[in-house]
Amino acid sequence: MISAELAWDFAKDWVDAWNAHDLEWILSHYADQIQVTSPIALRLAGADKIQGKAALRDYFATGLAHYPDLSFRLLNVFSGQDSIVLHYVNQNSVQAAEWMRLNEEGKVVEMIAHYEAALESKE
Repeated sequence: MISAELAWDFAKDWVDAWNAHDLEWILSHYADQIQVTSPIALRLAGADKIQGKAALRDYFATGLAHYPDLSFRLLNVFSGQDSIVLHYVNQNSVQAAEWMRLNEEGKVVEMIAHYEAALESKE
């Protein structure tokens, strides 16, 4: 089980990295063999799944360029056996929840992003 303290520490650091728009800091949270599934990836990268850290770097760099005012405010964090869920709101007041499975080193090996159903109306 991932402790609440570890989950919150990870989440706060993850949000700080995104809010700093620091690509290397953001990527430090992910394992080399990462798999990301996101509807935003479909829009920005043309595929709903991103495989591997090199592809993730390209995807995140595109996202940071596409959303120069990107910012997140952490709302809640949930911990599970080997995963966490980060619940946050972005600069457009869109709520998101990202399920992240962590490896033994505390790096994300799989992430699935979920966005509130009103996404299109708020962007």
